[in-house]
Amino acid sequence: MALSNNVIGAINFIAVLLSIPSIGAGIWLANQPDNSCVKILQWPVIVLGVLILAVALAGFIGGFWRIPWLLIAYLVGMLILIILLACLVVFVYMVTVRGSGHLEPSRAYLEYHLEDFSGWLQRRVRSSYKWERIKLCLSSTDMCSQLNQSYAMAIDFFNSHLTPIESGCCKPPTACGYTFVNPTNWISPINNIADPDCIQWSNDQTQLCYSCNSCKAGLLANIKEEWRKADIILLITLVALICVYLVGCCAFRNATTEDIFRKYKQGYT
Repeated sequence: MALSNNVIGAINFIAVLLSIPSIGAGIWLANQPDNSCVKILQWPVIVLGVLILAVALAGFIGGFWRIPWLLIAYLVGMLILIILLACLVVFVYMVTVRGSGHLEPSRAYLEYHLEDFSGWLQRRVRSSYKWERIKLCLSSTDMCSQLNQSYAMAIDFFNSHLTPIESGCCKPPTACGYTFVNPTNWISPINNIADPDCIQWSNDQTQLCYSCNSCKAGLLANIKEEWRKADIILLITLVALICVYLVGCCAFRNATTEDIFRKYKQGYT
């Protein structure tokens, strides 16, 4: 019994360590400028990681100090958390499976269209109330002003690999035919009706294309990339937790069997 309980304790110490990637992924998302403006995924990931940590600690204590009810609570709690984590992994994959950039002639960077993304993500930015808050957050950053320091010539800018959010928010759509002055200053559009965002563009450095659908699409593209990275971490954590949980279940069953057999022998003798 003691050996099996020690195994359960050791297994749950591994589960404690496995909570760190989940918490770390949530903190990493919270520190990304775009995710800090939207605030959707980071807190569920962090909360789930903290719950895994708490339940694993309960199993660790129950295993080493031989507290059966705590071990049972651990087995039930961890099963629920594994199911929740699996649901989160599948959900993130499903909402990020759509949406990619489009090539434009003579441009190295991609451009993004809002309708390419999943309906769930679109609803996070379509509401004018939600977008006003996000727009204020994005415009307070220096992501667009930094482009002016990096690209003085049009040819350098056109050959640059902008992030999705830079492509969508810091310049007008290529189809409008604006003339480059600097990365955040464009004049003389050739075709203002080529895209609804053409008339949304402003050389006001606090406005730029923050009201454009292309900016919303660029934000979602950035979020998609970051969520996919976090989802890979969560998937690896999920697989490891399932393995740890199965080993813990076997150890608990063996410990229970040994205890019953020991009590039977004592009663028999």
